[in-house]
Amino acid sequence: MLEPAGTGQPFPRAFLRIGGASLAQHQLGLVLGLECQRLICLARGPSPELIALQHAAEGAGLRFHIVPGPQQLSALVTATDELIVVTEGLFADWSRAATLLNSGGPSVVALPDDGAVAEGFERLDINHAAAGVMKISGALVDRLHDLPSDCDVVSALTRIALQSGTPMRQVPPDTRRGVNWRMVRSEGEALAIEVEWLRARLVIGSSAAPSDRLARAGVLSFGSSLLHAGNASGAVGAGALLVLALAFGTAWLGSPVLAFVFIALAWVLARATELLRSAEREAHNVSTPAIPRAHALGWLVDISIVAVCALGLAAPPGWPAVDIEYRIFAPLMLVLMLHLAPRLLADGFAAWTGDRALLGLLLAVAAALDHLGIAVRLLAVVLAVAAIVLPPRRLN
Repeated sequence: MLEPAGTGQPFPRAFLRIGGASLAQHQLGLVLGLECQRLICLARGPSPELIALQHAAEGAGLRFHIVPGPQQLSALVTATDELIVVTEGLFADWSRAATLLNSGGPSVVALPDDGAVAEGFERLDINHAAAGVMKISGALVDRLHDLPSDCDVVSALTRIALQSGTPMRQVPPDTRRGVNWRMVRSEGEALAIEVEWLRARLVIGSSAAPSDRLARAGVLSFGSSLLHAGNASGAVGAGALLVLALAFGTAWLGSPVLAFVFIALAWVLARATELLRSAEREAHNVSTPAIPRAHALGWLVDISIVAVCALGLAAPPGWPAVDIEYRIFAPLMLVLMLHLAPRLLADGFAAWTGDRALLGLLLAVAAALDHLGIAVRLLAVVLAVAAIVLPPRRLN
């Protein structure tokens, strides 16, 4: 973590950010995937970014060291150690890289020079470039004593490993496809890769619901700035909660039309929260919890649909002014059918029947025409009939 991120930049390029996480944090995923025991960072000294990396590493059970040069590195590595060396600025899919390194013994991972050198990878010979990661014997580190203290440690270890007979191993073409294996040298390159990285991870099917398409478009447009600001999914999730509160407030004040529009907006924000959180989990190597935040927001949207319907439904002539069974039963059945029908229908139909934003807009139109009660009961019946008549989901 020594090379500047560009002219005039005060921080190393290891701390350029993609998806809200620094390159060093992305590389930490590789370290954890290989079940390493210690993490040694070559850096001039502590910094806020390096301290954040240290906390993440130690929180995952790793011992953490900061060394300024090759002499200090050799003091920490013994001949019996196996050393994984990761080049500064490498952005690689950690699961693919870990699989490659775990599939054999010591090796210098290489790329064919089909533009790799121009992309920032170091040339090894006329046909190959270093891929930015290798697995070598700790005994090779002792040879750094023969080199100047200001040498490029990673480059020097690469040459030492090849001279000692460590074999080269090629990165498979499919592993390098897209943004799975890149060298990042500047903030501009990091931003371009981030957009491509987000686009590759936010793929939705051709039969996706309109709200999913709208949420994806919003995340692709504003996701980078939100992720860099920190806690992007938390901010969007808080926005969804605020909109749901507005929906309940407007329904309480006698405006169910506006309340249903707010519910439709809250659902789109909930879907965007799920997309952003999935990107954050991958960037920070965080596992999916038992109850994801977006699922909890989805349940709150369903509760809001029932509540707004209950507040907006008028009792038929001759019925008591307030009849809990009448006001709640039909909306509750509608919401239950929203959960049941997608489990029985094929993917294309399931995506549309589960779209709460589309449902919210339909109910807003019905409320505006003063036919909310009929619309709620009719939609529940339509979903039940669809689950019976339409092609079912294929079970594997």
